[in-house]
Amino acid sequence: MFDLVIRDALLVDGLGAEPARGDLAVLDGKIVQAGGVAGKAKSTVDAGGLALMPGIIDNHTHYDAQLTWDPGVSPSPELGVTTAVIGNCGFTIAPCRAADRERVMKNLTQVEGMSLEVLRQGIRWEFESIPGYLDMLERQGAAVNIAAFAGHSALRTYVMGEAATRRAAAPAEIFEMKKLLLEAMRAGAIGFSTSTSPAHNGEGGLPMPSRLADDEELRTLVASLKEAGRGVFMLTKGGHTKIGFLEELAALSGRPVVIAALLHNGTNPGSVFQDLEAIAQANARGRRLVGAVSCCPLAMDFTLRSPYTFEGLESWRPALGLKGAEYTRKLKEPRFRDGVRSELARPAHFRLFNGEWDKVHVVESARPQAEQRSIAELAGEAGDDPLDFMLELALGEDLGTVFSALLLNSDEEAVGRMLRHPCSLVSLSDAGAHLTFFNDAGFGLHLLGHWVRERGELTLAEAVRRLTSHPASIFGIRERGALKPGYHADLLLFDPARVNRGPKRRVFDLPGGHPRLTTPALGVEGVWVNGTRLGENSVRTGQLLRDFSA
Repeated sequence: MFDLVIRDALLVDGLGAEPARGDLAVLDGKIVQAGGVAGKAKSTVDAGGLALMPGIIDNHTHYDAQLTWDPGVSPSPELGVTTAVIGNCGFTIAPCRAADRERVMKNLTQVEGMSLEVLRQGIRWEFESIPGYLDMLERQGAAVNIAAFAGHSALRTYVMGEAATRRAAAPAEIFEMKKLLLEAMRAGAIGFSTSTSPAHNGEGGLPMPSRLADDEELRTLVASLKEAGRGVFMLTKGGHTKIGFLEELAALSGRPVVIAALLHNGTNPGSVFQDLEAIAQANARGRRLVGAVSCCPLAMDFTLRSPYTFEGLESWRPALGLKGAEYTRKLKEPRFRDGVRSELARPAHFRLFNGEWDKVHVVESARPQAEQRSIAELAGEAGDDPLDFMLELALGEDLGTVFSALLLNSDEEAVGRMLRHPCSLVSLSDAGAHLTFFNDAGFGLHLLGHWVRERGELTLAEAVRRLTSHPASIFGIRERGALKPGYHADLLLFDPARVNRGPKRRVFDLPGGHPRLTTPALGVEGVWVNGTRLGENSVRTGQLLRDFSA
């Protein structure tokens, strides 16, 4: 007798085959039959023609801290995600000495838009090393399967302390980082992650530790994956980091390189395609590189109290780390404003904000007449410069004005071209980060609803492959990502006519009652992880993944 049979479903196998009506049987958490199924089951679901696919593999999340207080991994399971890869960009909370906890939390507050009070109240520090952190995750369980990167900034902080954000590492320090990385790989880390992005700043505006690494440090650490015999190298790159150097790292390590974050920039529209073409050329030379792209427009709410949208600008650096009256004085300074204006007038390979003021709107203001209108429109009416108008509006409201900016990926024709590119990886949900002002955890449902049903840019079979077996193959995730006998029964049942993510809403369920943004699932009829259906009750059937393909 089977544990579960789902009957009369449109089976979308995750491998790219044409969808076909059929049944699927599960026993002991694994798929045992797909197609025609004869036999009884303890539980039977009549799908009535709804689509059944493998669960979504979200390969770019930041749940490292949240998992310690929320094994439910909210909101990803309800959005069809059954496996989450954590620790991207090098922003992890292990390894971490007790003396460094406050520093690590303050860095996350800055770089990932997390509330310091939430982190202080929520994180359970029952570990110091990466193996200890993984053991803790395995003991407590989670609603979805978890795979974890060893993060560069955490390794640097552990070895170098305060100096990690101020200088290059000495050879002996690099050697210590390598030892920790190999220890993490032996314990079951999925790979090594880092960032060279100028948008990634920590406490006081100092660069996140990984940004201080020189090329030799990166060569040594990435090459250690060859010694480990497996693993993925993941990098969020700055404009100065060239694809040619990343190809060199792929050659040194013999391992796949995932390059984030490739997003379309309306003021420099060709740059992302140049990167994808350079990746394609590297692939033709036998190197395994892939570009992480997003299927979502990058939109973010923010206030001038935490202006993540501007913090990657070189001209904003004088304001980083300032607080109170010092900070407001800097925002009022004509020379500071002129520097920002001048930088925005110059094209850039990649930056979050590019001076497109028509795409920046007022969301919440003490002046209700300004809400839901663009800064360009409001400044034009006032006869003012847009930057000056926005800063003066915020300064007049104690920096509490909430703005919303459509930053990147706003050209849907270009994004569709990126999604279809053979060297792209659908990614970049950032789930678990920027909780107050951003949430793309429902990226997979958006791909199925918007890009498949509404725009027809991808077939259903191809979109499902991009969310399942494709990331599984890149990251070496075994026996997941396909409706195939012998594979784990991570499943998503949905209505193709309704599937999507709903409008964003604010909920107050973080530690201490703090808020976060979330989006509801539309058209999702059931999610199973390792054969167990997820529901309202807390279910922890996810597995900590430690064994990956070489």
